Amino acid sequence: MKRRDFLRNSVMVGASAALSLNFEGLEAALTSKTVKVETAPDLVAVMGGEPEAMLDKALEALGGIGKFVKQGQKVLIKPNIGWDRTPELAGNTNPQLISALIKRCLSAGASKVTVFDHTCDNWQKCYTSSGIEAAVKAAGGSILPGNDEQYYKKEIELPQGVTLKKAKIHDALAEADVWFNVPILKNHGGAKLSCAMKNYMGVVWDRRIFHSSDLQQCIADICTWTKKPVLNIVDAYRIMHQNGPQGKSAADVATVKSLIASTDIVATDVAALRFFNQVKKLDLNAVSHIGKGEALKLGTTDIDKLNIKRIKL
Repeated sequence: MKRRDFLRNSVMVGASAALSLNFEGLEAALTSKTVKVETAPDLVAVMGGEPEAMLDKALEALGGIGKFVKQGQKVLIKPNIGWDRTPELAGNTNPQLISALIKRCLSAGASKVTVFDHTCDNWQKCYTSSGIEAAVKAAGGSILPGNDEQYYKKEIELPQGVTLKKAKIHDALAEADVWFNVPILKNHGGAKLSCAMKNYMGVVWDRRIFHSSDLQQCIADICTWTKKPVLNIVDAYRIMHQNGPQGKSAADVATVKSLIASTDIVATDVAALRFFNQVKKLDLNAVSHIGKGEALKLGTTDIDKLNIKRIKL
């Protein structure tokens, strides 16, 4: 595609939305002080392609899927499937991205790839409407529900947690050898931004303490669990810029065709916030779980000091 055509077509929004978003703005959000080097990047931002193509470019830049998945390992993929919404409404992770990641994991020799989420709406409707259940099965993965406490037998300790000190974790995640954190980037009424750190809430059974105590601190606390994702992959193909986390209509959605990947969960969310700010301004201090995560030594908010690789398709 010619550059002028890409710039003209890179952003599509709902019919009733009145958004203006330019590709140079998205690129500039992650270019301010980064330096091009040949070593493996700390963070990859891919823009302008379909989910599978962007995933492949990100994995290639990071050293290939074999860097994260070894022969015979059991893999868990944790997307956002929390809402009874179709992919076009951006309430859940893009099913094409999940399908592609499952295929890559199996090609690397994974013995099994499992997908689940602790949904907010009826789990069966969420799994169906999102397109994720069909995508998982077609790609050769297994999908499990997370709607019952029977799936959360393992209670983990969180000694670094400030407010949240323990939690029951889904068995599939506890038993996996490695796992991928694959959220969609969107607005959230309580947490302000839903991305990689916020996606952890879907792995625990009892989330009442999150909402009854300090939501932002609890989000940071759960991320201190010692079993970290081998990679955080942010689906920003479509982003919900308002009325999150479930949205109301296509007017809440902007199509920006982007993907962010990093092992640093704090840096991942900071980069995602910069992307989000091209559509709707949101101050880092408002998304305080990010800074709280840095205080707990989960990663850095100063991503201008990181080696960021930017790829345009």
